[in-house]
Amino acid sequence: MSDPNGTDQPDPLDSFDEIIEAETTRDPDLAVIEAGSRTLRTQGGPPQADVPARPEDPEVDKALREVEAELATRWGETKLEPSVSRISALMDVLGEPQRSYPSIHITGTNGKTSTARMIEALLGAFELRTGRYTSPHVQSVTERISLDGAPISAERFVETYQDIKPYVEMVDGQQEYRLSFFEVLTGMAYAAFADAPVDVAVVEVGMGGSWDATNVIDGDVAVVTPIGLDHTDRLGGTTAEIAGEKSGIIKQDATVILAQQPVDAAQVLLKKAVEVDATVAREGLEFGVTARQVAVGGQLLTLRGLGGEYPEVYLPLHGAHQAHNAAVALAAVEAFFGVGAQRAEPLDIDTVRKAFAAVSSPGRLEVVRRSPTVVLDAAHNPAGAEATAEAVREAFDFSRLIGVVGASGDKNVRGLLEAFEPIFAEVVVTQNSSHRAMDADELAAIAVEVFGDERVQVEPRLPDALEAAITLAEEEGEFAGGGVLVTGSVITVGEARLLLGKG
Repeated sequence: MSDPNGTDQPDPLDSFDEIIEAETTRDPDLAVIEAGSRTLRTQGGPPQADVPARPEDPEVDKALREVEAELATRWGETKLEPSVSRISALMDVLGEPQRSYPSIHITGTNGKTSTARMIEALLGAFELRTGRYTSPHVQSVTERISLDGAPISAERFVETYQDIKPYVEMVDGQQEYRLSFFEVLTGMAYAAFADAPVDVAVVEVGMGGSWDATNVIDGDVAVVTPIGLDHTDRLGGTTAEIAGEKSGIIKQDATVILAQQPVDAAQVLLKKAVEVDATVAREGLEFGVTARQVAVGGQLLTLRGLGGEYPEVYLPLHGAHQAHNAAVALAAVEAFFGVGAQRAEPLDIDTVRKAFAAVSSPGRLEVVRRSPTVVLDAAHNPAGAEATAEAVREAFDFSRLIGVVGASGDKNVRGLLEAFEPIFAEVVVTQNSSHRAMDADELAAIAVEVFGDERVQVEPRLPDALEAAITLAEEEGEFAGGGVLVTGSVITVGEARLLLGKG
């Protein structure tokens, strides 16, 4: 781990070519065995997905719907005016609640929410009170603000909104544009964390970094998950340009945890870290995944952290990408506790194991039905789809997999479909209820170019698409191993979860 104040550690930009090569090369010799060939029992037990249903109390449900309706009158998350002026003004009138606790700030293109959940689980296992702010939500807007590892209640969500509403309206009247939906939710999260109070906040950016509404915090630890091409109309057309925007969360004297990155992105991020005297830890150099074995319900890992090796860590999530998210999360928590800097010894291994064994990440290769198996995954860009496709190959032994895809119109849908084409026998294209959803027929036209006409079915209504896909999977017979993967959008996955009886 490099230290800008020390003399015995190399500068991050020394031997730059060597650093870049290490940043972008994964170990090809990971020990991966067939799914199901190793049964692992852990004390953590099966993870419980924390996606809340609608409130059972009619009055509470009515109050929550009223808040949701008011929030819906504001700019949505795809309409942006790139500045932090409005959120800064809100923080000012609220008394700067975001400065009352330390924070871990997370940016990147893919893996942010899963990494945030892992960080939260680790901190909670070490008896710290946590606040987590992530987006978007799978089913309920209350998921975005969590305390002690669980979404805040609908009652608390409504109370928090009502508490800050007068201040929101005050700022609205002073600014050229009203606070957006995301800005109000960010203000609510920071206020709720201060009110709790929390020992540490785990905060995921909404988009980008520099001008993201969350960036009124000065994260003690800045985490950058893998950067890819997404939101190119707002963040830039190359990974270097996108990294430049995301590097805005790296603050003076912070510790930066870098997942493996494309060459140009790594260069931008490392240079920014040097400019602000940030301490840097890089996946593949200071920390990483040493070994990985597929296990029943997840995988068994050996992680190398900033303080040493952590063997036999069970993670109940599928895919190499989740193993790398775990390594990043572990390094972030180690850095928060000063491991590798103020202290040399690693974190307690039993506590680390217990924390990872209890991790859940709803909508990320989540099995919601058996016979046939139905899996939900919120992949919505080509890089995410490629990681999901590889994880499906590794973790599931499907003899025939049917895809259900509903995507947003502003995404690289062709790239998404091309990533899934090798694993889908057939694809049912559909659309979710969002105004951003790509029209099913328009999506079908692209799908036919990728899959061929005979492998594409169009069902504009998601319930019909699910029924059609399950019927196609069942054609293999009860014991033949047919499956369904629902993907393309967090909204599609959330609506499918409800239809399939989850939440």
